[in-house]
Amino acid sequence: MNNVLIKKAILSLFILVSISACAQEAEVTTFQSASLATTNTVVLSDELIEKFQSNTRLSILNVEQAPLDNLYQITTDRGIFYLSKDGKFFINAVIFNLDKGMLNETDIAMNGIRLQKVTQIRDSGIVYKAPNEKYMVDVFTDITCGYCRKLHREMQDYLDAGISIRYLAYPREGLNGDVYKQMQSIWCSANPQDAMNQAKGGDTVASKSCKNDVATHYQTGAAIGVTGTPNIVLADGSLIGGYQPAKALLAELNKRLGE
Repeated sequence: MNNVLIKKAILSLFILVSISACAQEAEVTTFQSASLATTNTVVLSDELIEKFQSNTRLSILNVEQAPLDNLYQITTDRGIFYLSKDGKFFINAVIFNLDKGMLNETDIAMNGIRLQKVTQIRDSGIVYKAPNEKYMVDVFTDITCGYCRKLHREMQDYLDAGISIRYLAYPREGLNGDVYKQMQSIWCSANPQDAMNQAKGGDTVASKSCKNDVATHYQTGAAIGVTGTPNIVLADGSLIGGYQPAKALLAELNKRLGE
């Protein structure tokens, strides 16, 4: 009975999309990940790499053994996906480990990727620093979203709790709209904090232009699973998807980071 339930649970998590009617076992040849290779990296054949990337339009950054024996875990520029080892099935799913209390194995695997990618853009974030800092969190934000503005109105609560906020840009409407242009103006302002305060208060920011990382922030957010704002990335790479008041966020930080 338990085996039947487990099989049903696993099947319910996966959406299988056939990439090709012709299954072929992967051969081991040279494969180099751009930046995410680890000691657990699996080497795929050039043919299988091409098959995956041409059908999915995703760029492979790394390949490892998935928690299930017959699957590869594929890290891409748009997050983690799975591929059957015969190359036949592409799987967009979340894997939960029933033996570990429904542990989200996919999200755990994403933590390291998030941390690495966010680290690459942190220097261009807009920081509100707590005087007695206990934690620093990276917050993907949009200047027009209601809960982003609510978080910003409560900024002093976070700072008083010892939580520093580093804003990263995530214009929800993409890189062609007015919000994107306004966020570029904020990052190009002589005083980005003041400009952010102005925008989060509902005022229009004076138009500015310069070389900036707003597009890079947005693309990074999309790659690590950000789909809305605010999204909060913790120091271990884990993600809190949505607004948290200061007291609740501090409790979650203490719980996750063991302070």
